[in-house]
Amino acid sequence: MITFKKIIPGLLALAALAGVAIVTAEPSFAQRKDGPAEVSVEELMKPTDLPDLAVGPADAKITIVEYASMTCPHCAHFTNDVFEPLKKKYIDTGKVRYIFRDFPLDNLAAAVSMLARCVEPEKALPMIETFYSKQQDWAFAEGSPVPKLFDIAKQAGFTQESFDKCLTNQKLLDQITAERTRASETFGVNATPTFFINGKKLQDAPTLEAFDKVLGPLLSAK
Repeated sequence: MITFKKIIPGLLALAALAGVAIVTAEPSFAQRKDGPAEVSVEELMKPTDLPDLAVGPADAKITIVEYASMTCPHCAHFTNDVFEPLKKKYIDTGKVRYIFRDFPLDNLAAAVSMLARCVEPEKALPMIETFYSKQQDWAFAEGSPVPKLFDIAKQAGFTQESFDKCLTNQKLLDQITAERTRASETFGVNATPTFFINGKKLQDAPTLEAFDKVLGPLLSAK
């Protein structure tokens, strides 16, 4: 089980991380054997204080829930390379509903999650996709990540004032932290990305082929 660092308020966290390389202790997929292989769908879908970020019909036969960290390279790979074909094949056709949930592994990831939550709900997932597409520029580059994050945030309409206000929103930080804690304690999430498909954990690396293998039988079942 990963021991997570305590997340501190946004701007303070970013100041602490300025000039420091981000290291995320992420087990490989082969090591992800801890935690239950299946969780209660009713419990998994129970509403919390932090609204889900979702695409796809609410009454879809299958729901995929992803727990992800914004500084996780594996999460970026899924979003950048796998999500669009998955979306075209299953979500856009009404077969699957996809839900993104925050599971920050460090302070910087928490700060970026906060920024994505400070825009209109319909803009949140596109903003997350933008952050993932530029992850190398802000998460692993030398120097403070703050100017680079602000450059991306400005594209979504942030001003310096709204940027600072978002990153010092203690209530929002508490909600994100609570979501991470619930995922860890209730569903056994201990690495990112972690996917639950109708409550069953995806055990393989999240390729389109791995999703096909699980989704096909579920869609063909009566």
